[in-house]
Amino acid sequence: MPSVFTHEFDTLSYKGKVSFDTGIFINGQFTDGSDRTTIDVINPTNGQVITKISEATAKDVDAAVDAAQKAFDTVWGLNAPGTTRGILLNKLAKLLEDHTDELAALEALDNGKTFNWAKNADVAGSIDCLRYYAGWADKISGQVQETSEAKLTYTRHEPIGVVGQIIPWNFPLLMLAWKIGPALATGNTIVLKPSEFTPLTAIRVAHLINEAGFPPGVVNIVTGYGNTVGNAITHHMKIEKVAFTGSTLVGRKVLEASSKSNLKNVTLELGGKSPNIIFDDADLEQAVNWAAFGIFWNHGQTCCAGSRIFVQEGIYDEFLKRFTEKARSLKVGDPFHPETFQGPQVSEIQFNRIMGYIQSGKDAGAKVEVGGERQGTEGYFIRPTIFTNTSPDMKIVQEEIFGPVGVVIKFKDEEDVIRQANDTVYGLAAAVFTQSLNRAIKTAHKLKAGTAWVNCVNQLNSSVPFGGFKQSGIGRELGEYALHNYTAVKAVHINLDIKL
Repeated sequence: MPSVFTHEFDTLSYKGKVSFDTGIFINGQFTDGSDRTTIDVINPTNGQVITKISEATAKDVDAAVDAAQKAFDTVWGLNAPGTTRGILLNKLAKLLEDHTDELAALEALDNGKTFNWAKNADVAGSIDCLRYYAGWADKISGQVQETSEAKLTYTRHEPIGVVGQIIPWNFPLLMLAWKIGPALATGNTIVLKPSEFTPLTAIRVAHLINEAGFPPGVVNIVTGYGNTVGNAITHHMKIEKVAFTGSTLVGRKVLEASSKSNLKNVTLELGGKSPNIIFDDADLEQAVNWAAFGIFWNHGQTCCAGSRIFVQEGIYDEFLKRFTEKARSLKVGDPFHPETFQGPQVSEIQFNRIMGYIQSGKDAGAKVEVGGERQGTEGYFIRPTIFTNTSPDMKIVQEEIFGPVGVVIKFKDEEDVIRQANDTVYGLAAAVFTQSLNRAIKTAHKLKAGTAWVNCVNQLNSSVPFGGFKQSGIGRELGEYALHNYTAVKAVHINLDIKL
């Protein structure tokens, strides 16, 4: 039998007790993995073990796929009307709402993000996402095409079947909602792998999926490592579609696995090195506040983080002064303290990776304006860091750091900044700060990115598509666009009066 995780929260933000099974979730039941091995879940504030969870294997992925296929063939897919799918998604959203504080506390515990941000962004966004796709569930439709009076021709948008989904550790609950929402609305069944670093909310949501009344096998959650469980999902011959959010490096492996297996449909939401462009005429106070939010929110562990901050020469000095002051003012510490803005990085691996980039910047001759070192001696805390005096070839300018590290770069004019902003292999997001509407629109249109923000950053909505250009991904999350990822279009030709 899988172990039970029990934890008493006694913090300034949340007081309460949680207790739930930590097994893998297949066919509506929690079980040990086939090898009966476990994975330690680590608290990033102190490096101590929070609990152990069951470790799934490739054999468990096979069992999950079989359960998902059986559910698709009997109780889900085209066997469950869209109204039924919508009702169940709404029930799940309500259960998340009822357990908001508990879920936020679990996110803060194993991820390190602050309780307040987890509650007001991650959990709230997950609820909104599920409700949005609940509304779509009975509106999946095809078209009738006019060909001739002798033939009726129409299309059907049918569910694909069993889909594999692999989600990252930076927004564990939110990415789960982004994935399962459109997949369930369109009638697919799911085998989902959460990150082994941050599995607690996914496991807890599995209990809520049962409570909502989803038939067994519709959603299966297999906790394990990427090189075993992730590899099994991406190579599985009975999984027809995979959706992955994570690094570009692993995204390449997902595509490769598709080509070497059954050419499964693949959508990818990958890395970024997003430019944040601040023109001379920008509202300086707001630009500073948004720039800090753009790079330091979620500890910089955001794929669309505005990590390259381009500032026009006329305001560069004043912006840099205010920006460094803002960075120094951000409270780094206990994720459960109401005043904390930035908690620890998610893991020792990620902490070391970020510190390696910081050292690389120093070695290359960039100037540290603020930060550039760990905070404290326990846990994986890094001070908000700003570099200047960089060159385009530096690693800290070109590569995704995925931490609280930004570079501030001076630019001359629009032509100069657009050239620099687009000089990257990524194209996930970009931001423009100016009070000129014409400049804002023209610049936004010239930036090679899937999302362009004007006078704001990190603004997402369930109804608006999100995804990248270039090596930042394939396909789109959210909005009506995400529904297309999970349906197969069938054309039907009916002969009414064609004679041979």
